[in-house]
Amino acid sequence: MPEVFIDGKRYEYEGQPMLLQFILDQGLEVPFFCYHPSMSIPANCRQCMVKVGTPVKDRETGEFELDENGDRKIRWFPKPQTSCSTPLQDGMVVHTQETSEEIARAQKDNLEFILINHPLDCPICDQAGECPLQIQTYKYGPEGSRFEVKKVHKPKHVDLGPRVTLDAERCINCTRCVRFTEEISETNQLTIVDRGDSNYPTTAPGETFDDPYSMNTVDICPVGALTSTDFRFKARVWEMNQTPSIDITNGKGCNIDLWTRDNEVLRITPRQNEDVNDYWMPDAGRDAYKLFNENRVDRPSITLDENNQSNTSWNNAIETFAEVIEANDPSDITIVGSPHASVEENYVFNKFFNLLGVSNAKFTPHVIPGSGDGFLITDDQAPNTNGCRVINLDETDDGAIQSVVSDAKVVIILSDDLIGRDVLTSSDLESPYTISLATNISDTTKASDLVIPITCVAEHAASYVNVDGRIQRSYPAKETKYTNRRLNLEMSEGRLDRFGTNFDNWVSEENKVDCLPLWEFLNKLADRLGLEFEYNHSREIFTELSNSLDVLSNVSYDRMDEEKGVQLPIKQKEVKA
Repeated sequence: MPEVFIDGKRYEYEGQPMLLQFILDQGLEVPFFCYHPSMSIPANCRQCMVKVGTPVKDRETGEFELDENGDRKIRWFPKPQTSCSTPLQDGMVVHTQETSEEIARAQKDNLEFILINHPLDCPICDQAGECPLQIQTYKYGPEGSRFEVKKVHKPKHVDLGPRVTLDAERCINCTRCVRFTEEISETNQLTIVDRGDSNYPTTAPGETFDDPYSMNTVDICPVGALTSTDFRFKARVWEMNQTPSIDITNGKGCNIDLWTRDNEVLRITPRQNEDVNDYWMPDAGRDAYKLFNENRVDRPSITLDENNQSNTSWNNAIETFAEVIEANDPSDITIVGSPHASVEENYVFNKFFNLLGVSNAKFTPHVIPGSGDGFLITDDQAPNTNGCRVINLDETDDGAIQSVVSDAKVVIILSDDLIGRDVLTSSDLESPYTISLATNISDTTKASDLVIPITCVAEHAASYVNVDGRIQRSYPAKETKYTNRRLNLEMSEGRLDRFGTNFDNWVSEENKVDCLPLWEFLNKLADRLGLEFEYNHSREIFTELSNSLDVLSNVSYDRMDEEKGVQLPIKQKEVKA
């Protein structure tokens, strides 16, 4: 097997890897800015330089030539090489900054050059705390600058588009953003203008950077030149908790991280998963943070007369819910599941009412033909359509839902704005007594007689099956009125959570929503109705599902965690339609 020697240690390799990626794969470190594993290699930042040599072979014998010490003779390249663009060769010898003073000096000088016109605004820069330039300057850069003349000033606070703001002075011309629009989103909306120390990325005159994936350039910008217009100046990275989750704005199920502070989701960024979304996500998925913070159903509410919906206690809500069920025959009750709710929620929702003799839950997919782009935006607007199919809910079209609702005396809807997406009209819900189990206020909750607030994807652990049949799960990122971050071992804790107190001005109870996980509310309702029904965690629900459904056998939360989701042996055409 071919071999390479890096800083005196021997490694074997297969294929034709590039040197920088191979070094990173071994857990070693070489500083870089322009390189990205999913894009082309321009080698223009010059930061990943290493010293490279190859062993000398005797042309006649093919044997390695040895020096007086019996070691292989090495023919060194005359200048340092950019490791990102250097393919490995059998027998190659590499010295990084760890073993070569020449390379350490070259990287230090290069950083000094990059910093000549870079503003020293780290205290106010949004990238502070996660800026590779800041980190690498601290680790590998000079202690000061010899540049004593006025820096070159470029445009600041430029609105490139509706979601991205440019501070051109911070740009180091790594061209990651330009290559992203050329190679990944393929909109070609960004280019580099001007020359030398005056150049920076921008759009063509009169054009707007409205690429539906534009905010990925913010993620990959190594210096804070491109910033999120929405997130600027809201929080520092060290103040927030980072929690893995799933994008719920369409059927792709992009892997994401939720960034929270004081129980508010402040930003959403993509989480790398090469089987689903690589390093990217659509901008629409980032706007979902508003769904988790704003317009939430907070406390149960009940309609006392035609247009007067007011908050009520949990006890009264449970009692009202129970009385409605007891007053009606199961055949007069229709339950509607949701592709917007998790596998666990749909399962317990269906099981609970099945125990009362109610027919299987129906659901209708939320599909807008033509809205997908063949990349990460799908026609399917819901995150769990295949999850509803896996647990065998009754899939129907909009007309069938309208028909069963009109025949029912009681309609119970799980987390789906059927009016907002034109499946039903307000008049369809005038006759039956309507109960909504919902996360956000919508046209459907406004038309309901009783509204029960339930936790959203940011507040519970649950699983979702994407359009490709891959099941993935979320973690709780936000506390509710009834949960505590320090008691729940699944919840991440930031510096403020560990060391803050209730008297600190960044701690507030106002951002905790008064809601319950669906299974916890159904436990309370089951107690009132005398049903044998109890779950303490979504993990229990999934274990039951895994033991009862062949398609989910051998699937567990632990396996989803280890494998970043599990591909189920299903295809859409094979699932019940």
